[in-house]
Amino acid sequence: MSAGFNPERGSYTRSYGSNDLDAAVLVLPLLDLEPRDSPRVRATIEAVRRELSAGGPLLYRYPPGQDGLPGTEGAFLPCSFWLVQALASTGRVDEAAKLFADLLDLANPLGLLPEEIDPSGHRYLGNYPQALTHAALIQAALAIRDAQPG
Repeated sequence: MSAGFNPERGSYTRSYGSNDLDAAVLVLPLLDLEPRDSPRVRATIEAVRRELSAGGPLLYRYPPGQDGLPGTEGAFLPCSFWLVQALASTGRVDEAAKLFADLLDLANPLGLLPEEIDPSGHRYLGNYPQALTHAALIQAALAIRDAQPG
């Protein structure tokens, strides 16, 4: 917890001692490393939303151009569903449900989604259909369900 949190950034980062964000830190509330509503967890969620936004409901996994691979990168859909989970698990259920609905609008008529999507034209990129995306979708739906009162 001490090496993964960057106090200068005010958020958890990609790796120990790093300044870089990785949207995978959105699963931290699910790991119960610290209270889900802690200021550090909330700040990390907001940092990812702010700095890795690809527009609308979409997120990049890493800052564009910093994935170590040639070429341009699309928004990585599992990250957006991880954000839904993080929001729901930290009590922001209405935001999570709205984001979830926006993401479902990106599915094709059969409800299938790719690994990545072009943020500007919503063209499907990468592997299609992508099991990781659909697993994250199911986990996000369950997180919203489980966060409902009663």
